[in-house]
Amino acid sequence: MTEFLSSYGLFGLAVGLATFLVIGIFHPLVIKGEYYFGVKIWKVFLLMGIAGCFLAWWIDNLFWSVIAGVAGFSSLWSIGEVFEQQERVRKGWFPRNPKRRYPFDNDTTTKKINRDTKL
Repeated sequence: MTEFLSSYGLFGLAVGLATFLVIGIFHPLVIKGEYYFGVKIWKVFLLMGIAGCFLAWWIDNLFWSVIAGVAGFSSLWSIGEVFEQQERVRKGWFPRNPKRRYPFDNDTTTKKINRDTKL
């Protein structure tokens, strides 16, 4: 596949498209992961990141090695994003999981707006 992509000058476009798709997949993974599992999901992202980086080193095919590296480092980047997502939930920008307890539930700086109260 690498020879085909290189011979037609499509290698960069294919890697760019694959990178775009990988990053696009990680965005909802972070949101849903934090919603259902909380920030403890960071450990899964760490394992996926280490595996992706190892595969990038181990795979001989340039295209798949690059994709594994992009996926690995996107997973490592997602560790920080999970904690940022929790902060976005605290601010009310994203829905919180009503079945889970959050560390900021007892935070007195978080103001809860009563929907019945007129502003």
